[in-house]
Amino acid sequence: MILFIGGRQMGKKGLYVLTGFLGAGKTTFLKKVLEKNQFKAGVIQNEFGKVSIDGEILSDEKVRMVEINRGSIFCSCLKLSFVEALAEIAKEDLDFVFVESSGWGDPSNMKEILQAVEMNAPGVFDFLGTICLIDGNNFVDQLDNSGLETIERQLKHCHLAVVTKADLLSETEMTAVLDRVRKVNPKCQVTTSRMGETDYDFMQTDLLQYQWSEGEETTNSEETKPKTIVMKYTKAKSTQELLNYIKVVKKDTYRIKGFFQLSELGMCQVDVVGKKVDIKPVTENAREDHDSELVFISKIGPQIIKVLFQTWEEMFEDQMELKN
Repeated sequence: MILFIGGRQMGKKGLYVLTGFLGAGKTTFLKKVLEKNQFKAGVIQNEFGKVSIDGEILSDEKVRMVEINRGSIFCSCLKLSFVEALAEIAKEDLDFVFVESSGWGDPSNMKEILQAVEMNAPGVFDFLGTICLIDGNNFVDQLDNSGLETIERQLKHCHLAVVTKADLLSETEMTAVLDRVRKVNPKCQVTTSRMGETDYDFMQTDLLQYQWSEGEETTNSEETKPKTIVMKYTKAKSTQELLNYIKVVKKDTYRIKGFFQLSELGMCQVDVVGKKVDIKPVTENAREDHDSELVFISKIGPQIIKVLFQTWEEMFEDQMELKN
């Protein structure tokens, strides 16, 4: 007889994969899950850039964290690193492992990856499902206007879809989002998140019963990987100065995120996606002695470097530094 504990087979580590486009709220969702449950957890956190911003937000001495940066874990360029990371974390005394993929990650080949993991760490993991976070505020526009197949693939291959920022949507807007969700994936379970809160009982649910699409080749490759640039700055700007700069450059980016020193508020977490600009002071002291650091994910390839430099020079007299 197979016994199940918290949704997983006894003696195995439950494995969840989180997907969702840039700014959908994957890190916030995962942080809440970890805070609200008393279990031993491991996290494999994946970002496209060299610098891990979300890794800092998630950092917790109680959580075993592994970071894989500079690409998608579903791409052939990092797939082996992903399998090796799972095989390594398999040796830890953990109840659950959560994989937070990058916003660009296309999980279409997850079945193939799980087969490779089983060969490297046989009988260790019980795959419990893929959860796709959907930015309710931007989802319809992203589907219609971004030209990115990744967004549809993430939803197509999930078992649970969580529509985030539902508190910002009218009833009509929510209906439109849910209608589009069902057109892409008619079978997955769907729930919503309001003010960062959602129903976390998915861990007691057999999500695999909501499997709809079979595996296929991922769209992630070296050729489709977006350009990411890191800005470093050693001084402080006013909130309005930063907002003015972001207003000009954000049209050429999919996402801006990181930490920036503001003269009125101190070190702040910055998150920009679509029309939404979120700036809030960091509550921890972890970055008190750090320089400002922002990651830009470009819509226009390497041309973003010129845009960032030129806009800065037009607005400010001092200098910042850009790194790949």
